[in-house]
Amino acid sequence: MITATNVKKYFGGIAAVKDVTVTIRNREVFGLIGTNGAGKSTFLRMASGVLKPDDGTILVDERPVYENPVVKADIFYISDDQYFLPNATPVDMAGFYSDYYVSFDRVRFEDMIRSFQLKPDRKINTFSKGMKKQLSVLLGVCANTKYLFCDETFDGLDPVMRQAVKSIFAGELAEREFTPVIASHNLRELEDVCDCVGILHQGGVLMQKDLEEMKLNIHNIQCVFQNTQDEQAAFGLLDIVKAEKRGTLNIITVRGAEQEIMNRIQSFSPVFAEILPLTLEEIFISETEVVGYDIKKLIF
Repeated sequence: MITATNVKKYFGGIAAVKDVTVTIRNREVFGLIGTNGAGKSTFLRMASGVLKPDDGTILVDERPVYENPVVKADIFYISDDQYFLPNATPVDMAGFYSDYYVSFDRVRFEDMIRSFQLKPDRKINTFSKGMKKQLSVLLGVCANTKYLFCDETFDGLDPVMRQAVKSIFAGELAEREFTPVIASHNLRELEDVCDCVGILHQGGVLMQKDLEEMKLNIHNIQCVFQNTQDEQAAFGLLDIVKAEKRGTLNIITVRGAEQEIMNRIQSFSPVFAEILPLTLEEIFISETEVVGYDIKKLIF
């Protein structure tokens, strides 16, 4: 488990990360969401032991990570601006990482790069951005570390490759102790892979939520009532986060258990009522608007 408590990091007079408190549980896919400049990369560098926090603590399995090689050996960090040795090939990089990560699986790596149709002896500096991203993920997975930090890893991957990477992560989670932390500015690309998501805004964590809990506790409903009196009475029984009306059609976002919400609406014999699926983006828009933020201005 990774626990960050009141973490701060400054560069000159600029607060890159300020007062971040977050918990990342083992064997869950954690999504760190935020616009460029929100502090995602800085936080991951501190969590991987590359940078030292100016204040607060980051513990990995209850141990400090900074200047702790034993803890760092459990972490593979894929930065947004990936670094490869000059003129290196994929095989060269596998050799480089296997010197540090004792559990690096060279045989599996060579099988996987063939599956991804990456040439093992081709110079990496001739690869496209997407090919470099694929290679970084394969190196990280084959290092067999407990934690894999991915900074904008899906950026540059086509839809097929994104799905392939997500499938690999699912397989790792099923087979071993594995906790991926994925930083991104895009809610949509993380919706079907993350168990828990935190929004980082202006260097601080705006909120951290379990997706399953969120999806079970907030719903989008379309409904038409027979008259205004029934409509007002029904709304008085609901915990409405957001309401919109188009003619006689009400579109409302409501907190609570699905069946209980529908029972209360149905008790007024509405002309029409149905629950619509909420996307992750819609959920977070609703959640952040409640605490005074417009997520549409924060997240692309």
